[in-house]
Amino acid sequence: MLERIITQPDPYEPYLLSQGIRFGDLLFISGQAGAGDDGRIVDGGFIAQGEQAFANLQRALEAGGSSLRDVIKVTIFVTDMGYFQDVVALRRQFFSAPYPADTIAEIKALYDPRAMIEIEAIAAVRQQGGGDAR
Repeated sequence: MLERIITQPDPYEPYLLSQGIRFGDLLFISGQAGAGDDGRIVDGGFIAQGEQAFANLQRALEAGGSSLRDVIKVTIFVTDMGYFQDVVALRRQFFSAPYPADTIAEIKALYDPRAMIEIEAIAAVRQQGGGDAR
């Protein structure tokens, strides 16, 4: 059974996307960018956007009964690989050993021209989630 994960606010709803989907003991989280609760990309540059993206990721994981420590695989998209060392610093700030498997890829653009980073994840679920079953 698939279980839809919803957070509030839910910026994905208008686009017919789910924040995440839980399937058994696995949680698949959609890409989380550096947007605040108002849906706008936060000011402050790459690190500020990265910290917000990780906070959004954490909120979605927790809504699905998981956490940052339970992330198995993470994919991080950046619009400039020049931020690679900043990505490493963000990983150090938000993850701990054993670190998740990771792909970091430079892409041409994200959904908002101001967005510089987006993070998606697959995580283990260790507790009951608070999603919306469907």
